[in-house]
Amino acid sequence: MTSLSEAHQGYWQVLPLHPTDKSHQHSPYHATSLFAFNPLLISPDLMVEEGIIDQSELISLFSIDSSGAGFLHVAPVKMNFLRSAARQNHCGSDDPGFEQFRSRNRSWLEDYALFSAIASSRGTDWSAWPESLRDREPAALAEERHKLSPAIEEDQYIQYVAFSQWDALHDHAGKHGVSIIGDLPLYPAYESADVWAHKDLFRLDEEGRPLAVAGVPPDYFSSTGQWWGNPVYRWEAIEAQGFSWWEQRVKHLLSIGDCLRFDHFRGLEACWEIPATAATAGEGHWVRAPGHALLSCLAGRFPSLPLIAEDLGTITQEVRDLMAAFCIPGMRVLQFGFNRDPKNPHAPEAIGEDVVFYTGTHDNNTVRGWFEEEAGREEMDRIASVLGRLPAPEESARDMIELALHTKAQVVMIPVQDLLSLGSGARMNRPGTTEGNWQWRLQPGEPRPDDWTWLRERTIQAGR
Repeated sequence: MTSLSEAHQGYWQVLPLHPTDKSHQHSPYHATSLFAFNPLLISPDLMVEEGIIDQSELISLFSIDSSGAGFLHVAPVKMNFLRSAARQNHCGSDDPGFEQFRSRNRSWLEDYALFSAIASSRGTDWSAWPESLRDREPAALAEERHKLSPAIEEDQYIQYVAFSQWDALHDHAGKHGVSIIGDLPLYPAYESADVWAHKDLFRLDEEGRPLAVAGVPPDYFSSTGQWWGNPVYRWEAIEAQGFSWWEQRVKHLLSIGDCLRFDHFRGLEACWEIPATAATAGEGHWVRAPGHALLSCLAGRFPSLPLIAEDLGTITQEVRDLMAAFCIPGMRVLQFGFNRDPKNPHAPEAIGEDVVFYTGTHDNNTVRGWFEEEAGREEMDRIASVLGRLPAPEESARDMIELALHTKAQVVMIPVQDLLSLGSGARMNRPGTTEGNWQWRLQPGEPRPDDWTWLRERTIQAGR
């Protein structure tokens, strides 16, 4: 965080910080809870500093992590390590801070811990659980809480450790002038504590299975559209409750961040509903959503409403009007800016002050990967025209960063892969695919001091 500040950077954007599921490649957009924190982000080193564990206990964990084992293999090892640490600390029974944390977060923590404990043996597909658990019959839940109380207490304590570390990091960032941009996914995963505990808010059948799921129609990323599989909302039920569940979500996320990127913002105006029995996402249709009513409610509760709209893809005038009504900036992506369309909103010369400008996003290739593997002749000609030359592949990412920094955009966001000039092997996600995503990790010591120095110098030169 100090490095960001010294490099004259005022924002740090993160992917969703929620717990992830191995069956979905640990995608942060397929979270098992929209309120809990991902335990895999806990720092064992900080646990040593905090006196939770002894330094000697890190040897086995780090020997596995440094062996080159993939993330999917390391994740369960780390969870076993965290559970062992929870037991060693008697799950916070002697820590008054833990009881305060549990009291403040009771509205979601109890359901999440119970869900996680049941899922550890029965799987996250709660519709396949015994009917009494699936339908949350009070007697069945009470029996499970009693039977699974050790695991429930472990999960609650692990959440306490995770939030304690993150709160300290958030506070540290603020003291150094760095604001954290969090991520607010529009939908929870079906296999989540949220859907299980609030079935009435989603379009489900009597057995709890989705009647329709979310996605997007065919677009730049996929010729057949994207089938996300998230259950869609029963907006009429949510609105009848005064959007209280949404208020709780936003309040919670703004307690751990300073601003929120609203993923798939256009779904607030109309969402792409795909029948659960459909063969592809292309069989879906648009269904109107009460975005104006929801945002009005949120603006009344959070007057500044610090949102960034992810408005990529098929965007209508109605969506633009919704953003304008609440003064919500949108996104532009430099990689999309090099065709010869005179009305291209992503072109460097078209970028205004009212957008957040990205060299790329987690759904794009890295700039270098895009330059080496995806950019066509027309785009190469346009790049050469804008820059005055065609850069070498190893120079392309930083040339694009400089170009972005010199636009009128008030905020420019740079994926760390682009700062490091990494190729397509560092790509985070390939939309429309289910394998090999969300596995890239920053290595210790990165970015290097000279990377931060370069970024600081270019930021100052651009007058930022």
